[in-house]
Amino acid sequence: MAGDTKKQETQKMNAIQIKNLTMRGNLLKVYEALDVKNYNASSQIIGYLLTDDPTYITTYDDARSIMSRIDRYELLYDMLENYLEAVKKEARNGE
Repeated sequence: MAGDTKKQETQKMNAIQIKNLTMRGNLLKVYEALDVKNYNASSQIIGYLLTDDPTYITTYDDARSIMSRIDRYELLYDMLENYLEAVKKEARNGE
């Protein structure tokens, strides 16, 4: 913008941030596919994460293939970190 004196810096993302965004986007696609097919999406994903049995995930909208590309360990790690961060935040706020 002409006359705008604020510098706008280009945002930089590292490989881990990009990977996490991709993983979250893929997980959301799988969740939505399960939801469209009237499955309890959370229960189906949990079943898959605990057993590594791909039949917990529908093949609709390529969800099973997408889920197989998500590293289960990394997803569980990310989920635990996010959960614990939320718990800590609630504790700090006295909830």
